[in-house]
Formats: sequence, C-alpha cells, structure tokens
Amino acid sequence: MEDVAARAGVSRALVSIVFRGVAGASEETRARVLAAAADLDYRPDTRASRLGRGRTRMIGVTFAVGHAFHGEVLRSLYTGADAVGYEVVLSGVTPDRSDTDAVDTLLAERCEGLVLVGSDLATGAMARLAERLPVVSVLRPARAAGVGTVRTDDTLGMRLAVEHLRDLGHERIGLLDGGRAPGAAERRQGYRRGMRAAPERPGLVMPGGLTELDGAAAGRAFLAMDAPRPTGVVAFNDRCALGFVDVVRQAGLRVPGDVSVVGFDDIEQAGYPHVALTTVRQDAARLGAEAVRAVTARLDDGAAEPTGAVIRPELVVRSSTAPVA
Repeated sequence: MEDVAARAGVSRALVSIVFRGVAGASEETRARVLAAAADLDYRPDTRASRLGRGRTRMIGVTFAVGHAFHGEVLRSLYTGADAVGYEVVLSGVTPDRSDTDAVDTLLAERCEGLVLVGSDLATGAMARLAERLPVVSVLRPARAAGVGTVRTDDTLGMRLAVEHLRDLGHERIGLLDGGRAPGAAERRQGYRRGMRAAPERPGLVMPGGLTELDGAAAGRAFLAMDAPRPTGVVAFNDRCALGFVDVVRQAGLRVPGDVSVVGFDDIEQAGYPHVALTTVRQDAARLGAEAVRAVTARLDDGAAEPTGAVIRPELVVRSSTAPVA
C-alpha cells in the first residue's frame, strides 16, 4: 500500500480508503489509486482486511476429489456465496486425505461455517464441530445434534427409477448398490419400495460403487450370471452406470435392447448424445443455494437452530431405457 500511495502521489490512508470502498476520496483520486495499483499488480489482502474487522466471511467446503456431481454442487456454492458476500474455501478429500484432515485445514483458515459435501465424517465428530461453528451436511442425512442438512430425497429418486422400468414392462430389475456411500442406504430403501409395489417381480442387489471402475466390475459380474439376468438395472450413480454400460456393450449386449440402465445424479456426461443415459436428476443449483442459506442463517441472522431442506429429484428419460424385449 505504501508503494501504491507513492506511485499515485497520495497518502497511505487515502489508499486504504479507496480499497475499503468508503467515503473520503474523490473520484479522481480513486481512479488514480486504482490505476497505480494496476500498474504495480497490487491486490488487497481481503482476508487480512476481514480479520481486522473481526470476521473472515469465509465458508469452508469439503468435497470428494474426482466426484463429478460434487463439482456441480461446488459451482452452485460459489454462486450462492458470492451473492451474499462470502468467500468459499475448498478442502478436498482423497483416498490419502481424510475428511478429518480436510476439516482441520478449513478450521486453520478460520472459516466461519462449514459445508460438508457427501462427507463420511463420523456423527460424533460432526456434532463436536457443530458446537464450535455452523455446520451443514449436503447430500448426506446428518443425525448429529446441531448439524443442518441439505439433501435430495434419495429414497424417492430410486423409487422413480424402478417404477420407470416397471412401466416399461421390466420384471427382473437389478440394483448396482452404493455400499456405505452417503445416500446409499436411502437409495436401497427406494429400490426396495419400488420392488415391493410389485412383489411378483424379483429383484437383485449387486455390488456397485461410486466410480466407472466399480460399474465395470458390476458389468463383468452381470455377464457371468446364469440366465435369466435382469432386463433392467438401476445404478447408485451415473458414473457407476456408465462403467456398467461400457462393459456390457463391449461384450456385445445392446443397451437398451438387452438391458435397460438408469443412473442417478444427471452429471454432464449423462446427457452426451452418444451416452444419453436415463437418470434421476439432483438439482445441484438448489442444493448449493440451500446450503449457503442454511449456513448464513446462523452467521448473519442469528438463527439458533440448524436448518435444511430435502429437495425432490426428477426422472430424466433418455435412450438407455426401452420397453422390455
């Protein structure tokens, strides 16, 4: 700031006034200061400025690196936070970096609230965090005291997928299961509810997972089954569905001629013309907006209790499903 002041020919105090956006400098002075800052490639330290005012106005976000749908939620979190004057600070979770490590990084950055996207953090750990600062769990039902929740109605979404296949005449419908992933238990429940509505139609739960590799493994297990195989398959998510489709097509089966496939999430790749995956759409824009609202309600409005939302999913029908042959 001393360098900018010297270049603009003004005092350091005037430079501070210009960058804080408060009254006390003429338009001519503001223009001269900003031009000097641009010449020097100077950028104000906004975090230091916020700390000086007693608040960081930063929302920390944990997410799974490589999870396509998490990326879409992050985009909406940025949009929502920018609109209300908050900064988003990201901390990724990888096979070598735990949820706890990701959270510790955000606490060290002095974030005022946390948004945990699809977190595997233990319930007790979430509850302890919520005693320190506002915490919102996105995509995972949170049973921890003091933690807000923003999620899709996963049970309804999977039931919609099963009912879609039933309406097409499929009687033997398999589930590529998500194991212990956030939302997997609810999606299993939705699958079972959809199948119970037609008890004469046997179901089959198969190991699936979160990635294309998991879906490919499920596809190989599907090909190794004795007849009759399922004529319809619902997958835990789109990535799993895409891996499954790739393997069965390489083996010579037709999708949807021999097996219809439904995903979950509606990631960008699902809509590609050569993929055209029927799927259950989660509203990423609304999930992010509701998460920001839930955090800022605690920080700005003084809401005593955590808030949240359960958002209805939508079935998107494309060409990976068809009437049973």
